[in-house]
Amino acid sequence: MSDEEHHFESKADAGASKTYPQQAGTIRKNGYIVIKGRPCKVVEVSTSKTGKHGHAKCHFVAIDIFTGKKLEDIVPSSHNCDVPHVNRTDYQLIDISEDGFVSLLTDNGNTKDDLRLPTDENLLAQIKDGFAEGKDLVVSVMSSMGEEQICALKDIGPK
Repeated sequence: MSDEEHHFESKADAGASKTYPQQAGTIRKNGYIVIKGRPCKVVEVSTSKTGKHGHAKCHFVAIDIFTGKKLEDIVPSSHNCDVPHVNRTDYQLIDISEDGFVSLLTDNGNTKDDLRLPTDENLLAQIKDGFAEGKDLVVSVMSSMGEEQICALKDIGPK
């Protein structure tokens, strides 16, 4: 045989750790589901009765957790759906740069500088105003399927 070693570089990602399977009939309102490759929060579930071909169907109406877009899907209730792993982490706000990135303090004392300011106008105004007033702000960062976004703000008092 040959003596050379083969090195394979994988450019593709199966995304297996980003989601887990769950039966469609067990997903409830306020749960999470992946529709068209996007992590969504379920706002409405309706289940149809079993038809002549044997499957009851679940109709999901959900909102994308990052863009706020409304998405819908219909899945047989006995089939599995992908459910995203959604994590929420709190960080203390250190600085806001001119180019729209924030500097956050992690629990272990390091800084996290790869997050943009949120696109939600109301939340954006609250963060900028609170920071300008010199308040101690804690932001909640929601992360799912390789995406992260600031989703909430807490004021923990003056510095």
